Amino acid sequence: MKLQLLAAMALATPLFFINSVRAENPQDLEKLLSTGECIQCNLSGANLSGAHLIGADLRGSKLQGANLVGANLEGADLTGANLEGANLTSAYVTNVNLKQTNLNGVNFTRATIHDSNVYKASMNDLNLTDAEIFNTGIGVGGEDADVPDWD
Repeated sequence: MKLQLLAAMALATPLFFINSVRAENPQDLEKLLSTGECIQCNLSGANLSGAHLIGADLRGSKLQGANLVGANLEGADLTGANLEGANLTSAYVTNVNLKQTNLNGVNFTRATIHDSNVYKASMNDLNLTDAEIFNTGIGVGGEDADVPDWD
């Protein structure tokens, strides 16, 4: 009997913490997924893994620690957003406006990053393992690149 009780507690305990880990505003998440627009939203910690966010307007949004693994952000506008610590492993980041975005600690492992604007973005401690970067002002080696702004 004690063994069954312990097993049940071990299985149930993680369920008590699921909602406490989620920090995003459910209404903001629903708005993004239904309209493709969520300006200055709180999506911190949101699970957007595999999401099709093509052309999404996320200007000024909070996406700290968000799970964007395998997400398609083609043409999205993330100007002034905060993606600190977000996971963009295998994400498709093409023609994305990341102007003045906080990208500190972002995991871009195996991400495809092409033709994106990173003018005045903060990019400390990026993980760029096996990332494909083309025509985007992200570099390795400590040199400050002269990153142009989009016209």
